[in-house]
Amino acid sequence: MGALEQYRAWLIAGAVVVLLAMGTGFGWVLNGWRLEGRVARAEGATERESKEHQADLAAISNAAVQQVTQALAKQQEAQHAVAELDKKATKERNDAKAENDRLRARLDAGGRVRVAGNCPANPVSMPTAAGTTSVDHAGTVELSPEAGRNVLDIRAGIIADQAALRALQAYVREVCLASQ
Repeated sequence: MGALEQYRAWLIAGAVVVLLAMGTGFGWVLNGWRLEGRVARAEGATERESKEHQADLAAISNAAVQQVTQALAKQQEAQHAVAELDKKATKERNDAKAENDRLRARLDAGGRVRVAGNCPANPVSMPTAAGTTSVDHAGTVELSPEAGRNVLDIRAGIIADQAALRALQAYVREVCLASQ
């Protein structure tokens, strides 16, 4: 081989090496761009997924807050209704107790408890003529002070029981049934 051929072989080998180096460099740059694009898309997808996840969490949180707020409002309404019912029942009970105390004080001051009624005529003590009908006689019966107090005690118990019954019925109507 001659020097010229040897020089030419070296030149071709150098050109091949340079072309290979340039190809490798160019491939390296293209691969970098491609990888950068993938990373950017992945980061964009991750950011988008993260934003979607944050939006979902915010929606769930807002729904939970709304449900808790509604539950608290219902509870406060029920408590207010119970307080109003209790206030009304207490007033009725206190009014009835005051009336009973007033009647008891009158009885203690010498008043009497009178019971009005109709008494049929006693055929033995009042003979009637044949063909006539008996007539009811209206009258009153006075009770002893002790019996009068017993009547007032019974009256107070009846009033308290009726007030309790009305309060329970109102509670069921206004609180229990309203919260369903």
